[in-house]
Amino acid sequence: LPIVMAVVARALSANLNIHCDHSDVMGARDSGWIQIFAEDPQEAYDSLIQAVVIAERARLPVMVITDGFIISHAVHPVIVYPDEAVREFIGEYEPEVSLLKVENPVTMGPVDLPDYYMEHKRQQTEAMKQAKQIILQVGEEFANFFGTKVYGFMELEGMDDAEVAVISLGSSCGTVREVVRKLRSQGLKVGAVKLRVFRPFPRDELVRVLAGVQAIGVLDRADSFSTMGGPLFTEVKAALYDVLVTQRHTTATQFIPLGGPKVVNYIYGLGGRDLTNEHVEEVFRELLDIAAGKPVEETWRYLGVRE
Repeated sequence: LPIVMAVVARALSANLNIHCDHSDVMGARDSGWIQIFAEDPQEAYDSLIQAVVIAERARLPVMVITDGFIISHAVHPVIVYPDEAVREFIGEYEPEVSLLKVENPVTMGPVDLPDYYMEHKRQQTEAMKQAKQIILQVGEEFANFFGTKVYGFMELEGMDDAEVAVISLGSSCGTVREVVRKLRSQGLKVGAVKLRVFRPFPRDELVRVLAGVQAIGVLDRADSFSTMGGPLFTEVKAALYDVLVTQRHTTATQFIPLGGPKVVNYIYGLGGRDLTNEHVEEVFRELLDIAAGKPVEETWRYLGVRE
């Protein structure tokens, strides 16, 4: 450590597919890496610079994720900072332990057997918890140094008075934002949450943002094959558990909902299939119907698929 990896997200094979979805990075979501999603090339560039500092302070590996082809092969303006400025922001790394200090020899990467393995995994979890504050701190330092926006866990659009909201990752956030602005111009109270940091998952911050929302759509560019929905959806539902908590009724299989928003999963864009404005508008209009009382028959469904 530190390790920083620039990831261009693509579909997992087989069958062979080199286009975008998030199945590769979601397969690594519980491997101990900090995961930061970028909407566009500027965010990818800015986040990679920040990732070096985050990795050094958190002592965890960081992957910065950009959607394959959609962003990686697109032409997009990027403000590039002078090398000297980037070096000054990152600073000189001083490792806590160095293999080159022969007077204090250490061993790295040995076999980790039951007598210590569990403690080391526990340390990783604690480091991930502490990484949340480090990510926010580095985002503020970066903004002050380079004069950019402040990078945090998420960005919001229209959430001040939103009755329904969509949560998304990566390049699709721009499409969602455009539809939000269109629908709000028509007087509809819709909003969007662009989630930038997936690991560590910003549970408390997300729950606060979603307070008062009646229906939530979660866009997943990966399917977990768990029959419980996509990976982002299950994280959001887990985060909202205390809000959605139900009380046991007459039998072990009957529950009475105590309130909270309805949450619906929309799996889209697998293998590089396009997410259109029409798809997103369809999601919002369905969420508005759900907020108005329409029953939710299936909690997850697919956008743009031939059934």
